[in-house]
Amino acid sequence: MTKVLLVGGGAREHAIAERIAQSAELYAYMANRNPGIAGLAKRVEVGSLKNSNDILKFALSVKPDYVFVGPEDPLANGLADLLIKNGIQVCSPSQGAARLESDKGFCRNLLMEHVKKGIPKFWVCNTIKAVEEALKGVDVELVVKPAGLTGGKGVKIQGEHLKNLADVRDYAYEIVQNQVGGMSTVVIEEKLEGEEFSLQAFVDGKKVVAMPIVQDHKRAFENDTGPNTGGMGSYSDANGLLPFVGKKDVEDSVKIMEDSVAALKKEHGIEYKGVLYGGFMLTKKGPMLLEYNARFGDPETMNVLPIMETDFNSACESIIDGRLINVDFQKVATVCKYLVPKGYPDSPAADVPVSIDQNSIEAVGARLYYASVNSKEGKLYTTKSRSFGVVGFGKTISEAEKIAQNALGYVDTANLFYRADI
Repeated sequence: MTKVLLVGGGAREHAIAERIAQSAELYAYMANRNPGIAGLAKRVEVGSLKNSNDILKFALSVKPDYVFVGPEDPLANGLADLLIKNGIQVCSPSQGAARLESDKGFCRNLLMEHVKKGIPKFWVCNTIKAVEEALKGVDVELVVKPAGLTGGKGVKIQGEHLKNLADVRDYAYEIVQNQVGGMSTVVIEEKLEGEEFSLQAFVDGKKVVAMPIVQDHKRAFENDTGPNTGGMGSYSDANGLLPFVGKKDVEDSVKIMEDSVAALKKEHGIEYKGVLYGGFMLTKKGPMLLEYNARFGDPETMNVLPIMETDFNSACESIIDGRLINVDFQKVATVCKYLVPKGYPDSPAADVPVSIDQNSIEAVGARLYYASVNSKEGKLYTTKSRSFGVVGFGKTISEAEKIAQNALGYVDTANLFYRADI
C-alpha cells in the first residue's frame, strides 16, 4: 500500500489527511497533536516545523512513497529540497518555487517581466529612499505588504487600516527598518476595487488544473470588519464558480497562473510542482492577481477537498511524475465557518478547555476539521490560533450555510467565537 507522510497539523492538513487516508497509509509530522489527523494516521511525530532535519529523520524512518507539505514556512525553508536530496519524493514546491509566496518582491518583478496582464501597479522597495521615491506624486490609494511571510496578517490597506499617505509611509518604513516578515523589503501596490476570490490548482511544472473557486473572509468580525486573520470562513458554489465570477474570469485567472509557472521555468529554470493558490480580485478590468500562496489555502482546502471525486493520491503521484491527470469535483456548494478562541487574533485565550460533539455535527450533514488545538488527557484545549473548521454541504450556498450553522449548535462556544454572517 502507498505510504504518505503529511507535514503540518492544522485544519487544512486535517482535510488533506482525510483524503490521503482514503487510499494510502498516512504518517504525520506536526507541531501539535491534532486529534483529527492522529486518528487517521498509523504513526505521528510531534516536533518543530522549523527543524527540517528532524522532519527528514522521521521521513527516513517512515520511507514514504511521497511527502506532502501543508504549511508555507517549511516550504520557504527548503524542506522539499532537503527531502528530494535524500531520495524522498515530494508533492510540494521547492524553496525556489515557493518564493512566489515567500518573497512578494521577487514574485511581482518576475510577473511584471513575463506575465504583465492582471498585475496591479506596484513598487518594490528595500530602503527608506526607495519608499520616498515610490510615493512621490502618487494620486491613488495604496496597499502595503511585507515581502516576506506574515501568516496573512501583514497587509494593510489605505482607507481601512491606514488613514492617509503619511500612514502608508510610516508602515512602509516600519517594514523596511524592522524587517517585518523576515526581510527589509516592502511591496506597495495600487488599491484595487472589486471582489476577491481564491483559485487553487494542481500544477506539475507545466499543466495547471483548477479546483472550484472559493471566497475567503479574512476579517475577524462580522460585516468584514476588524483585523485581518488567517481566514474566518469561506464558501464555494455547486457550479465551481461564484455568483460574481463567470467562466471567462476563471479562464483568464488560470491563464495568469499558467504564464506565472512558465515564467518561473524560463527565467530561473525552476519547475513548480504541487498546489498553487492565487488570490485574485475581480475588477472592472477583469481578474487581477493580489498574491500567490505556494500551498493549499486555509480555510479554502476544507471547501474543495471533501468534494474532490478523483483520488487525491493519484493526483499527487501524477504531479511528481510530471503527467498531471484531470481532476473532477462533485457539483456541491460548501460553507466553512471557523471557530476561534475569544480574543483572536490580537489576544486569543489559549489553554482554555473546549468541547465539541463531532458525531452530532456529522449527523446533520456537516464535517468537523480540527485546527490548532491540543489534546491532553482526553480533553481539548485552545491555542493562540484557530480551533475548528465546520463545513456544511448542499445543493446551494444557502443550504450549505444552514447546515454549517446547525452544526455549530453542537459546539460549546463559551470560550470560542465565529462569524455567523459567512
